[in-house]
Amino acid sequence: MEHAGLLKQTTGGNDGMQDLSGSGTATALTALAAQQATDASIVQASLQDPAVFGVLYDRYAAQLYRYAFRRLGEQLAEDAVADAFAAAFARRAHYDLSYEVARSWLFGILTKEIASQRRREVSQLRALARVHRETADESLADKVSADVTARAVRSRLAAALAGLSTGDRHVLLLIAWGDLSYEEVAQALGIPVGTVRSRLNRARLKIRGSLGEVNPIHAYGEEQS
Repeated sequence: MEHAGLLKQTTGGNDGMQDLSGSGTATALTALAAQQATDASIVQASLQDPAVFGVLYDRYAAQLYRYAFRRLGEQLAEDAVADAFAAAFARRAHYDLSYEVARSWLFGILTKEIASQRRREVSQLRALARVHRETADESLADKVSADVTARAVRSRLAAALAGLSTGDRHVLLLIAWGDLSYEEVAQALGIPVGTVRSRLNRARLKIRGSLGEVNPIHAYGEEQS
C-alpha cells in the first residue's frame, strides 16, 4: 500500500486539507514537537492548522491498512482506510481530548467503514473458504498432508467467520487482528467492556464449534497480510 497521496484523492479541498500523508505537513508544530506530541494534542492543533492531522496518518495508517486488508482485501482496504481518515478529519472537533491515544478512535471509524462493506466481507470470506477447500483437495492428491491440514483449517475458519454476527466479528477481529485490548475495543465500538467480553466469548465458542481445539486466527491473518 502506498500511503503517500492516498488521502489526497478522497479529501482534497476539505477544510483546506490537501494531503494527510507524508512528512512536512505539520506546519503548526515543529517536526520534533509533532513526533513527541500526544495524539490528542495533534487533533487539537489540527483545528487551527488542518495539515497537522497528517501526523496521525503517519502514525496509524499502516496499522489500519493491515487490519482492513485482512478483512476486505487490497482494493477495498485502501478505500476503507482513506474514507476512515477523511471521516476522522471531518469529526476531529468532536474528539474527546481526555484520550491521549487516538488509535481506538481511528479503529472505531474504520470499523464503521468496514461494516458498510459487510456483504462484500462475508462474500470474500465465503470465497476464501471455497478456495482453501479446493486447494486442499488438489494438494491431497499430491499427499502434502501438513499443507492440506492447514488449508482445510483456514477454509473452516473463513466459513466460521462469515457465519458470525457483525458485532461479534468486529470484537473478535479487532482483538485478534487489530491487536486491541478489551478496553480499546470498548472505546472503538462505543460499548461497555462487559459487552466486549460477552461478544468475544460467544464468537470464540462458535469458532471452536467449527474448528474443534484448533485456533488458527493469527496464522490465518498473517497469510492474508
